[in-house]
Amino acid sequence: MGDIIMVQPPEEAKERIRDYKVQEGDFALGQIPAVNGAIVALDPHTGRILAMSGGYDYRASEFNRATQARRQPGSAFKPFVYLAALDAGYLPTTRILDAPLVVDQGRNKKKWKPANYTKKFYGPSIMRVGIEQSRNLMTARLAMSLGMERVQDYAKRFGIDDDLPPLLSMSLGAGETDLLSLTAAYGILVNGGHKIEPSLIDRVQDRFGKTIYRHDKRDCGGCQTADIGKIPMLADERPIITDPASAYQMVSMLEGVVERGTGRKIRDDSLVLAGKTGTTNDNTNAWFIGFAPDLVAGVYVGYDTPRPLGKRETGSTAAVPIFGQFIKDALADAPVIPFRRPNGVNIIPVNVETGLRANIDGDKTVMETFKPGQFPQSTGEGARIIDGQFNDAKQVAPSAPALY
Repeated sequence: MGDIIMVQPPEEAKERIRDYKVQEGDFALGQIPAVNGAIVALDPHTGRILAMSGGYDYRASEFNRATQARRQPGSAFKPFVYLAALDAGYLPTTRILDAPLVVDQGRNKKKWKPANYTKKFYGPSIMRVGIEQSRNLMTARLAMSLGMERVQDYAKRFGIDDDLPPLLSMSLGAGETDLLSLTAAYGILVNGGHKIEPSLIDRVQDRFGKTIYRHDKRDCGGCQTADIGKIPMLADERPIITDPASAYQMVSMLEGVVERGTGRKIRDDSLVLAGKTGTTNDNTNAWFIGFAPDLVAGVYVGYDTPRPLGKRETGSTAAVPIFGQFIKDALADAPVIPFRRPNGVNIIPVNVETGLRANIDGDKTVMETFKPGQFPQSTGEGARIIDGQFNDAKQVAPSAPALY
C-alpha cells in the first residue's frame, strides 16, 4: 500500500512478457527484482504437489528455491516444538514464563541471550499466546523443559531436518531446511498426523498401459470390478507420527496466528485458514507456511546470497501477503469447511491471559481445545503456581510443569 514501482509499456518489455494476452492499459514491471523466493502448494492428504514456483524467472536461474535452497526457517519451526510438548502432556493453557533467559554455552563462549522480536517481556503466558505472538523466550524455555533430544526427534520425524544439532537455538529455527519439506511437515498437522511424501508424479504407464510406477502403493482389489457406482474402500496405511488430538490442538493454535497473531493480515471470515510466520536474524529470510483443511502452501522470500531484506521486512510483511493472494484465488470456488476434529476432543472457553475456564462471551475469551480427560481449571480453583508446578494436578500432566 503506497509503494511506488516502475512500469513500462508492453512493447518495451517484450522479453518479460510470456504467455499473456496484452490488453489495453496493461503495463509490465520495469525492473527485475533483486530479491527472490519460492512458493509451493500441495494436498495435505496425499502429498501431491499441486503448484510450485522455484524463483522469479527460470530462464535467468534454473535453481529451484522450493526444493534446493536450504535456509533457516526461524519461527516457522516453532509449531513442532509446541507439538512435542502437547504429545508429552502439556496443555495449550500451560503457562510459560516470558522473561530474560541467559544460557551458558561453555568455557570461553559467549552466553546465549535470546530475545523476543519486540524486545519486551510479558511474564507468564499460556502456550497458545506463545505460538500466536511468536514468543522466542517462551519457546526456548519450553525446549529446555522438553530436552533438545525430543526436539531433534520431531524435526527428523516430520522430515524437516534429519540431523538437527542439539543446540537450544535450533528450537527457534536456527537449523536449515527447504520450503517443500517444511510445507509437507505442516501438511501432516492438517491431516491428523499421517506421514506424507511430496510427489510430482502419480503414476507412470508403459505404452501398453501397464503401470510401472505408482506413488500410492496401496492395493485396490475392488478397483477392477465392474460394479459401477460402488466406491472401493482403501485402507489408510500411512504411519501416524503424532497424536491426532495433539495435531488438532496445534492446528487450532495456528488458527489463532491468523485470527490474532502474526498472520492476521490474511484474516478472512469467509475462509478457514491457519499458519505460521518465520523470520530469521537481521530479516534475512521471510516465511509463511499456511493451510486450509484440504490445501497447504508455503512461501519463502530471500536473496540468493543471504543478506537483510530490509527494516521490518519479516514473514508477516514479506511472505504473508503472497500467501494471502494465492490462497484466496486457490479457494475462490472451494466449499468452506472447518478443520476436521478427532473424536473426543473438546472445545472449552478459557481466558487467554490465565488459561482459566471463562464465560463464552468474555472480552478475553478464546475457544481452546482439550484432549479426552483434559480440561481447564475453573475460576473457583485458582491458578497459582507454586515452585514451578500448578497447584491442581488436573491442569497439566505431572511430566509437564509450568515453566518458570
